[in-house]
Amino acid sequence: MTLDFKDLAIIFTINFTYITLNTLRMMLTMKGYRYIAPLVSMFEITIYVVGLGMVLQQLDNVFNLLAYALGYGAGIAVGIHLEDKLALGYIMVTAMIPDVNSDIPKKIREEGYGVTVTYGYGLEGERMIMEILSSRKNERNLYQLIDSIEPKAFVISHEPKYIRGGFWTKKIKRQNQQPLKNKNNE
Repeated sequence: MTLDFKDLAIIFTINFTYITLNTLRMMLTMKGYRYIAPLVSMFEITIYVVGLGMVLQQLDNVFNLLAYALGYGAGIAVGIHLEDKLALGYIMVTAMIPDVNSDIPKKIREEGYGVTVTYGYGLEGERMIMEILSSRKNERNLYQLIDSIEPKAFVISHEPKYIRGGFWTKKIKRQNQQPLKNKNNE
């Protein structure tokens, strides 16, 4: 068994690239990018076959397997980071506020978010329930904003599959062109 650092670097890089592309393709598929995802998958599978072929030619070489596994792990880590940075799509946040007379909806609207308010009853009484749609790029800013105004808020979020009508039909294009105010960057 010989130790060829060039081959190890190639195997690592190939699997790293494959897994990063795999994560990107999965993200694009889940977000409905029907034309880009298949193109990415063609590159992804080509890279995968080349890397796997190099490892399978020398199954007795533990270092090749190790380089393959390390490339896989590093690809997953970078893929997660890439997904977080791209933050495609939107998030629907439901915030339940104990103070039904709070002016939190007004403050959130002043930051550029659309807010729908309803009221509900929980174990401890009446609650203000806010539904807020945000781009995923502004998700953390929204959580920080809610927490800074009402630390006792109960917050749940999910990604909507379909959006039509309402506040967002007019705001989506503007919001994509100009990010919301960020208190930390002002």
